Amino acid sequence: MIWQPNPLFILGLAAVSLPIVAHAKIYVSIEQAQKSLSPNQSLVKNPIIITDELQNKMRSVSSIRHPFQGDRIWRAADGSWFIVDEVVGKHEMITYAVALSSSGEVTGIEILEYVESYGYEVAEVQWRKQFIGKTVADPIKLNQDIQNIGGATLSCKHLTDGIKRVTVLYDLALKSQNTISRVR
Repeated sequence: MIWQPNPLFILGLAAVSLPIVAHAKIYVSIEQAQKSLSPNQSLVKNPIIITDELQNKMRSVSSIRHPFQGDRIWRAADGSWFIVDEVVGKHEMITYAVALSSSGEVTGIEILEYVESYGYEVAEVQWRKQFIGKTVADPIKLNQDIQNIGGATLSCKHLTDGIKRVTVLYDLALKSQNTISRVR
């Protein structure tokens, strides 16, 4: 008897050995997010140096280990801020933007790019609205003052921690720039 492989078995082997590919979804560009989150504002790029001390303070309150990049910060004439950051979802990076008022209150969030193949519900407006009005004084903690989305727990947690990190950045580094500008 000559053995002949079952064609379905061969297809099954091929399917198992193929990599699972996640496709990046770009929701909005930085420019589109700026227009959406800071309408009628002229934003000026305002990069800052993130010292080790500042990085460590942001890490301690947010649990985000991925370093914050200080080159993606913009400031408006009214003292409001537009900040682009990224956090790891489950395996891949999520790029998002946060708009802060001149007093450090979150005025909006946009998801710029989401690479994971699941958990994309964090881009939904209803979930992002929970952050509006939050400041560094708020817990900004998943399942405390921010609701989780089933099936997107890690993306929810990491984005929530990332937004907390941005409010801490404002409190430790950006707030003083607003104070200096008002004195001049």
